Parts: sequence; structure tokens; C-alpha cells
Amino acid sequence: MILLNFSHPITPEQLTTIETLVKNKVSQVADLPIHFDQSQPFQPQLQKVLQAVTLSPSEWQTAAIIVNLPAYNYIAAMTLAELHGRMGYFPPILRLRPVEGAMPPRFEVAEVVNLQAMRDEARKERY
Repeated sequence: MILLNFSHPITPEQLTTIETLVKNKVSQVADLPIHFDQSQPFQPQLQKVLQAVTLSPSEWQTAAIIVNLPAYNYIAAMTLAELHGRMGYFPPILRLRPVEGAMPPRFEVAEVVNLQAMRDEARKERY
């Protein structure tokens, strides 16, 4: 499985939790830091970040990919649109939460959200 990480570095503990939740080994973590120029359009900046992912069109559609989205909501939405276009479906995403009382602050993996299943379920409401 490939983890596309658009946020803070993933710790070994978080990686272990992810592998336990998805019942699959993460073979590659692609760190794709997001530092966008607010005065410029975001789409070209996002496409430049994604150029660092060296997957072929076939691999985009067939590889097991999980995503840790960027925290900034506009970029997260655009990232999902871009990934859906490349993959043909919504990828599963991580939801992290703060560890209560941790000093210094740290985060744990709360769940893996199956966005495609959510989308498929929501489609039932269209009829």
C-alpha cells in the first residue's frame, strides 16, 4: 500500500495503527508537503506537488493508495478532486485526532474513512 502524506510526518506508531486498521502493509510513504503561495492559483501548485508521485496512469488506477489529506480545507477538496480524476474513485483517507493530555501535543490515527463507500451509500439518496 502507498500512503500519500500531504500533512505532518507520519510517526512509526501511526504507521502501525494504519496497517492494523487496513490489514495491509504500507510499502511506501510519499511525503508531499503543502506550502502554497496564497497569491497564486492553487490548482497548478497542487499539480506540481503531485508530479513527485511517480505512478503511471495504470498504477494510479490499480495501486492500493491511502491518503493523509492536507489540513487546509480548500487544498484538501482540490486534492480529492485531483486524485479522483487520476484514480477513478475516492481514496480512503486518514482521520487523526489529538492525544488527550499529551505534552507536547501529538496525534493518533482515529480511523480510516472509506470515502468511496460513503459516496456509494449517499448515491442511494438520489432516488
